[in-house]
Amino acid sequence: MRAKVSTKALLPVALGLILLAGACQAGLPNEDALTAAEETITAEDMAIRVQRLADDEMQGRAPSSPGETTAINYIRDQFEAVALVPGIGSNWFQQVPMVSYSVDPNMTLTISGQGRALRYSYGDDFVGWTTRVVDEVTLEASELIFVGYGTVAPEYGWNDYEGLDVTGKTVVMLVNDPGYVTEDPEIFNGRAMTYYGRWTYKYEEAARQGAAGVLLVHETEPASYPWEVVRNSWTGPQFDMVSPDNNMSRVEFESWITVETAREIFARAGLDFEEMKTQALSPDFTAVPMGLQAATTVRNSVSRTNSYNVLGLLPGSDRGDEAIIFMAHWDHLGMDPALEGDQIYNGARDNATGVVALFELAEAFDALPSPPSRSILFMAVTAEEQGLLGSAHYAKYPIYPPEKTVAAINFDALNIAGPMRDIFVIGYGNSELDQYLERAAESQGRVVKPDERPEAGSYYRSDHFSLAKIGIPALYTGTGNDHVEHGEEWTRTWKQEWYANHYHKPSDEYSEEWNLDGAADDIRLLFRVGVELAYGSEWPNWSEGTEFKAIRDAMMAVVEEE
Repeated sequence: MRAKVSTKALLPVALGLILLAGACQAGLPNEDALTAAEETITAEDMAIRVQRLADDEMQGRAPSSPGETTAINYIRDQFEAVALVPGIGSNWFQQVPMVSYSVDPNMTLTISGQGRALRYSYGDDFVGWTTRVVDEVTLEASELIFVGYGTVAPEYGWNDYEGLDVTGKTVVMLVNDPGYVTEDPEIFNGRAMTYYGRWTYKYEEAARQGAAGVLLVHETEPASYPWEVVRNSWTGPQFDMVSPDNNMSRVEFESWITVETAREIFARAGLDFEEMKTQALSPDFTAVPMGLQAATTVRNSVSRTNSYNVLGLLPGSDRGDEAIIFMAHWDHLGMDPALEGDQIYNGARDNATGVVALFELAEAFDALPSPPSRSILFMAVTAEEQGLLGSAHYAKYPIYPPEKTVAAINFDALNIAGPMRDIFVIGYGNSELDQYLERAAESQGRVVKPDERPEAGSYYRSDHFSLAKIGIPALYTGTGNDHVEHGEEWTRTWKQEWYANHYHKPSDEYSEEWNLDGAADDIRLLFRVGVELAYGSEWPNWSEGTEFKAIRDAMMAVVEEE
């Protein structure tokens, strides 16, 4: 039978006390050994490694670029230097086949009907593309229909497409989900975004419904990022995984439009945008034909390409067929020759810091007096910025099957502001891994808190989500707010300014003003979580009511029967 986490084990007591109690954890290193290993995790080492990984030589670490070759070889060399072995037999690299496409930026979007045609510019008014592996897609006189949030969620009694045939039509929809606006916990998940609110889901559902095109209305607050992030992230070379049908089952034309563009289109249709948003909050909402047509031509430069995940392994001793995964994405946005001045998106915080955390963790585990019982897989994945493609590929072709994978711990954009008294769990309450973190935090006298912005849907926006979708319990933390020196108000202001000025911009570069002591603290916490998992025998599970628990329970039931 699979071991269960006991009630006593879930109490927020110090890890050292648990070691003394010895419940199911007799193989854990003692406190002196843990402390000595933690001391190998330093801000000084992190700074050196972040600077190297975010150097201009890496050219912004775009997948399938010369910068990728430099970056993944550096990661491999660091893995080897910190005593890891290749994660795939004798190979450090897992090939990730992708299609690369660059859209002709001279495209326009034309909305006709009800008078003079409206024409919109790529980049300023909309960003559009096709994921179909073709050179050109043309949308001609495609009828516009407003489908609210574009959601089909049977468990919430919600179907924005009910009784609707959108074949050949272009659906106009809102980002996020109705719970975000109502803040009613009985509607979806209240303020906290569900997967139904993610842009990826919107396009997927529109394809299932047979739509020809999607106009997804961008608004900064419900999207949780400004239009500039959309423009920077969805222009330039894009990557995608390729299905057997060359993605022909996907929507022909996927796009974001600015809220200003949306308001003008709704007004031309004789509709009040704000009133339509209000109507869309009801499960009884009925889609509204807009009496307008959309037309555009997407011209692609298409090529098939490969990128690579980098996998390093610390083999387990007596339970080596079971694994804990530490993961971070190595890629960023590459270069944009159209920019004046600095054209390199160095991605120092996002996510050179996360990759460097893998190096620091491997060093700490290597410093322990005996190897872990279970194996630890350190995985630097590609193409997170393109839609979690590297982690999705691993989830499809895992080295350790899901039923042998104990947990995944993800690092993305670490704390560069200095030590905090708290740490956030993105998706707090999703799994029993929260309690593991709480025990570790006790050793630092720190507090674990829920994500203060669950409406941003951050749990669905980083690589652990690819593994969560196949049932693997996944932990993802975020920078706290209670700065040891400056307090909470200062930290909130700092976060707002950083995201406004540096997120997905060329200015995300290493700075001497960074304070990586807080990042080192966070890595030490997650090191302790990893130690408890890797030297123990328990199997943390998802919490009741989460969308992933049934998947995990089913796979583990099969294992128990065997």
